[in-house]
Amino acid sequence: MSNPQQLRYSKEHEWLSGAEDGVSTVGITEHAANALGDVVFVQLPEVGDSVTAGETCGELESTKSVSDLYSPVSGEIAEVNEDVVNDPSLVNSAPFEGGWLFKVKVTDEPADLLSADEYTAFAGA
Repeated sequence: MSNPQQLRYSKEHEWLSGAEDGVSTVGITEHAANALGDVVFVQLPEVGDSVTAGETCGELESTKSVSDLYSPVSGEIAEVNEDVVNDPSLVNSAPFEGGWLFKVKVTDEPADLLSADEYTAFAGA
């Protein structure tokens, strides 16, 4: 399992892209997707919603369990991935590409986000 070097990671197993025009993309890691099993339902925040770093902002339901989705940063939801809502299996098949979850206009980023190497060591992946 390889965690892309250009991304940053939370200890709740979300990834965050670098900002483009102040907007970052968020998804869950391959480690989290594998732990969840087959994702069958995704509940995402709405465009315009405010999210807070470390707080829940949605849910992922799999054949094994229901897991909270946490925002790795604070900001306003700019876009949600409707493809994932319509086909939740994208979270498993392409967690770092087509399986992204939402885009957020970042207002605050915590200092404790991890590099790819730090996340790999943390997750034991």
